[in-house]
Amino acid sequence: MTDSPSAPLPSIALPADPRRGRAEDRRLTTGRGRYTSDIAAEGALHAVFLRAPTASATVSGLDVAEAREMPGVRAVYTHEDLAADGIAPFVAPFKLPREDGGAWTQTDRPFLAIDRVRFVGEAVAMVVAETRAQAMDAAEAIMVDYDETPAVSDGAAALAPDAPLVWEDHPGNIAYVWNKGDWDATGDILAASHHVARIDRHVTRVAAVPMEPRSALAIPGPDRTTLYASIQNAPAMRGALVRVLGVPAEHVHVVGPDVGGSFGMKSGPLREETLVFWAARKLGAPLRWTADRTEAMLTDEPGRDMTAMAELGLDADGRFTALRVRLTIGIGAYASGRSLVGILNFGGVSGVYVIPKTAGEAIGVFSHSTPTAPYRGAGRPEATFAIEQVIDQAARDLGRDPVALRRANLIPPERIPYDTGFIFTYDSGNFAKVMDEAEARADLAGYAARKAASEARGLVRGLGVANCIEVAGGPFGNAGPDYSRVAIGADGRVRVVSGVMSAGQGLETAMTAFAAGRLGIDEGLIDYVQGDTAAMEVGKGMGGSAAMTTGAPAVQDGIRKALDKAREVAAKEMEVAEADLDYDAGEFRVAGTDRAMTLAAVAKAAEARAVALEGSGEFKPSDATYPNGCHVCEVEIDPETGVTRIDRYSAVEDIGRVLFPQMAEGQIHGGVAQALGQVLCEAVRLDADGQVLSATFMDYAMPRADIMPAYDCGFSEGQPTAINPLGVKGVGEAGSVGGLAAGMNAVCDALAGLGVERFEMPASPQRVWAAIQAAQG
Repeated sequence: MTDSPSAPLPSIALPADPRRGRAEDRRLTTGRGRYTSDIAAEGALHAVFLRAPTASATVSGLDVAEAREMPGVRAVYTHEDLAADGIAPFVAPFKLPREDGGAWTQTDRPFLAIDRVRFVGEAVAMVVAETRAQAMDAAEAIMVDYDETPAVSDGAAALAPDAPLVWEDHPGNIAYVWNKGDWDATGDILAASHHVARIDRHVTRVAAVPMEPRSALAIPGPDRTTLYASIQNAPAMRGALVRVLGVPAEHVHVVGPDVGGSFGMKSGPLREETLVFWAARKLGAPLRWTADRTEAMLTDEPGRDMTAMAELGLDADGRFTALRVRLTIGIGAYASGRSLVGILNFGGVSGVYVIPKTAGEAIGVFSHSTPTAPYRGAGRPEATFAIEQVIDQAARDLGRDPVALRRANLIPPERIPYDTGFIFTYDSGNFAKVMDEAEARADLAGYAARKAASEARGLVRGLGVANCIEVAGGPFGNAGPDYSRVAIGADGRVRVVSGVMSAGQGLETAMTAFAAGRLGIDEGLIDYVQGDTAAMEVGKGMGGSAAMTTGAPAVQDGIRKALDKAREVAAKEMEVAEADLDYDAGEFRVAGTDRAMTLAAVAKAAEARAVALEGSGEFKPSDATYPNGCHVCEVEIDPETGVTRIDRYSAVEDIGRVLFPQMAEGQIHGGVAQALGQVLCEAVRLDADGQVLSATFMDYAMPRADIMPAYDCGFSEGQPTAINPLGVKGVGEAGSVGGLAAGMNAVCDALAGLGVERFEMPASPQRVWAAIQAAQG
């Protein structure tokens, strides 16, 4: 075997039988999944959190005496109980330099409110009782004196000079300011350009809304306490518990069982889950908590909520001259490392274009709202949205074909690797080829006829094209390692423990097939383990499209090391030199002879020799990878009703070597669905006082199957990356990165034909109809 991405690798594909699909599907779709709430724990208590009903207030009184005496109540905890145990406010830290020589940093966030609350739903007290109903009754008996103070609920309003301050020591509600590039010099080039296109567009705040709400079950034992939780990263959760609670690491066991969706929201140091673990240890009894849907809508950290200002300069021939982008990021009530997603992926504003000069600025803004966090794409969709929207604006301004304008400015393949001059350097890619393939798949040649047919029916058709590029397997500039542990048993079975974990992506299938392919054995002989710190104490978990870019090479390394030990045993058994052995299809063979030992036979011999055929794998990429693609969306709008229908959707993605086409295409579909949901209907709504107006599915519009198109997606191969030994680039975020820009470009193109010069998502019927009416006087 070799680690060279250019050398032939064993064929790895999903089973040909389409009825079989992913290995985990039958179990999950027939009710045999093992989610946190499915795990039995005899005598388990139930936790309920009392949450603030107001977005901004000081807490002048908190009386829990009555609640503590209610039937079934075992404990009521407040910030005083946490302080007594030495539990301090905690968030993921960060540090950004300030112009005055200081630093922008995180803000303290207590697990339970101390003297004030800053968003609706902030936890004030925790009740533990024998039943959930008893805990809910006791929570209602807690008396809290809230002295309400003025609130500001969105980032734009928070920047007003007279806006209430979320934090007294953060004037102007500024959480941080980050700059890259020379803003003034870029402005000079823009001023000298033949034309400057400008946009100022908001990307709405959206809820992650996983199928499975956040859930936790802590079971204390004599030696350690086990936390089962719906999370993205068991090792990271274990590390957070150790740091926050001061519990010795050997006393902490974290398991992420089946997870019904996450999208970034379930990563990081999770708060209620931490308190469940702490309280279970304190009470010496199992304790569980599961958020109901309204609780989740109030307290799950939402995503996006950015306003993109972009200025794009062009010369007389339509060549790009300079770009300036400012992202104003609504981070909610607390600043943490999870508030920096816009910065971490800002480099995507360069797109796949030659732009001689680029400058960027990101401003984090506080408001009295739930703190934001990564959401599928985590800054990548917003960066692509900024560049692709301003290119469309330039095309409208100049009366040019938006597709041709993009083609004229693409980075040519002969300039790869390409340093954008603004953060990212693309190691591989052929952007013109990807665009050609997308144009053919979308049948752009037939667009004029389809547009005419729509007009004949009284409808308006719009076309949206978006070239997207993203950073994957990172984080950028500091790509993290992943790990594995591979053990070949005496029975011939192979146990593969991976540092990555699935929240619905199908890694049980992918990693099992990958390991079997590398070993040349049947998939049924692989036992795959993930998300359990007892089996693997380190790992990246789920996120950043890193499963196959980093996790799979780590598994490959573990397999190589286990086979090296097996080769040594086989050589001794057959009394030959190790160099004389070839390995293929699950057996060692003496080169040029018919003498062979199967892997199972070698494992039995190893057991007799007291040799463990194990390998601890590790892989750390030298850099992040750059998946890229071209998405094409066509919409029809009914001017009489404002109804927008996605009529056609095509995409071609370069994700490097495609290991599992069916699963990769499913990832594209899922990401596009989330993007189009945001384009058409999704938005977290708050009133001026910070009350959440979209706390149920009656008010928060989730995308439905009947409004989603039939996707036509494919992959452009032939551009593998050398960053990892498999040549893969990652696919998890790709659909959301291209879909948001392509979908909104299509809507704006259609509305521009009706005189609408500016339109903000979502394209709900009422909003579209109102925009048309306003444009037509």
